[in-house]
This record gives sequence, structure tokens and C-alpha cells, in this order.
Amino acid sequence: MTTHPVTVSNPPTPLGRVPDPAPVQQTLAEIATAQGIGLHSGETVGIRLCPAPEGQGRYFVRTDLPGQPAIPAALATVDQTLLSTELRQGDATVRTVEHLLAALVSFGIDNARLEVDGPEVPLLDGSASGWVEAIQAAGVQAQTQPRSPLRLQRPVSLQWEDAWIAAFPADRCRLTYGIDFDLPAIGEQWFSWQPNPLSPKDFATALAPARTFGLAHQIDYLRSQGLIRGGSLENALVCGPEGWLNPPLRFENEPVRHKLLDLVGDLSLLGVLPQAHVVAYRASHRLHVGLAQEIAQTMIDHSQETV
Repeated sequence: MTTHPVTVSNPPTPLGRVPDPAPVQQTLAEIATAQGIGLHSGETVGIRLCPAPEGQGRYFVRTDLPGQPAIPAALATVDQTLLSTELRQGDATVRTVEHLLAALVSFGIDNARLEVDGPEVPLLDGSASGWVEAIQAAGVQAQTQPRSPLRLQRPVSLQWEDAWIAAFPADRCRLTYGIDFDLPAIGEQWFSWQPNPLSPKDFATALAPARTFGLAHQIDYLRSQGLIRGGSLENALVCGPEGWLNPPLRFENEPVRHKLLDLVGDLSLLGVLPQAHVVAYRASHRLHVGLAQEIAQTMIDHSQETV
């Protein structure tokens, strides 16, 4: 895989400075670009991260399609969640959006126009570090419209076989994740992380570097199903019975940190991360998105109860 460095148009000075978060919406100060391979499509894709007016939210634009259709990064546009999160608006789709969206929401970017010239967001090195570099290079611009918090009103949970996810009301967002694999190199891992609105750089060090991972015995089957055609040892960790095929790891518990990164990206489809303690065990994009939908429903139910 060839990954091109992130570039920025007219970078601000000093480079990479991110202003303190504010209770108002924010967008990017400049345009940043990146290019790489799509994990599942195997296609080379370019993307431009652009400022957007307040109230517009985060949305993708398929610049390679007639009319350049827009696809909002919202729960209403989720199309499928098999090994990644895919969004659809009409006939236009965009896949593997979770890493980029996790970086944007963690850096307080409420509004962004994400111009992509293919069906999938570039995987880059399999982590969100490239997206952090792009956001830091572009800078963050405060806007005027207030940002509305999302306070969970009651506990919600979902389960699929032995996998589950739950959310409990809390005074701020906290995420806890557990995984358990038979492979000795992974085993059981737990990690808890609390987004810090005063220091998005914590995301850059604690979560963003964690790369996607796969199991060696599943690779041939997944490729026979038209999946992970762009995956390689350059952009994904691969684990077998004897251990990791491409060490070293960036964290001792890199796999569970990456799962938590995916969770942040999927929860971003709510618009903002909820004020809740979310706990997941052996979950998936399907359960992540399902929980986000349940959280959104509690907000509707609460508004109806208070009318």
C-alpha cells in the first residue's frame, strides 16, 4: 500500500495549534487532504477535509459521482455495518467512515464537508493518527451557534449472543470496552477512556494510534466474500496462533484500544458524544450503531414525556 502524506491548504500559524474547546460549534480552519487505499474496496481514494457552515454537521460528498451527492454522517444514513460502518443517501454510499469520524468528534469538529472521490474512506495506516495530523494541520475554527449536549435519560442496552453493549446516565462521557479472543497474543483485554474536552490531544495519544486488526485464519474467507481487498500488513495488525505476524504493537492492548476507537466513531453519528458511561463487551459496529439508535430514541421519548 502507498499512503500519501497529509497536506493542508494555507496552513495556519503556528502549525497544528488547536484552540481550546468552546460551548459553540466548530469547523476546520483550512482544507486538508489525504490519499490511500480503501480497506474493503482496495481502491485508491483521495479525500478533502473542508470547513462547513454551522448547523451543517459532518457530511461526505462523493465527488466522483454525477451531481456530487452528499451523505450526512448520521444514524439515519447507516446502510450496513459488516466489518465497518457504511452510510448511504439514495444510490450514493461511503464506507469505513468510523476512524475519520472518531477523530473529528474528538477534536470538537461539529461541521465538516468531507469530499471523497471513491466509495470508501482511505484506511491510511489502519489507525486514526493520519486524521489527527490532518485536523491539527488544518486547525479548528470556532463558530457562533451553540453546541447542544446529549444527556442520556435512562439506561439502555443491547445483546447479541455473548456480545453486549450498554449505556448508563452520567455527568460526562466515559467509554469502557472489553474483548476476548482464544488467541494467546490477544486474550482478554479491557480499556477505559474518558474524552477530555479541554485536551483533544489525549485522543491523539491514547486512541488514535491503535490500528485495525484481523485474525490470520479468517483472511482467505473474508477476501472470498469481497472484503478486506485493500488490507495488508502495512495497514492492519494480523494475529495467528503463534502470535502477531507484523509486530511490534504500539500498545500492549492495541486491539481493545482500536475497538474503542471504532466505538467513538460510531457514536459520533449521534452528532456529539453522549453524556453517558458506555460499556461494551465483544461488541461490533452493529451493536455500536444499535446502541446509538437506542440513545437517540430515549431523547425522543423524553421530549414527548415533557410536552
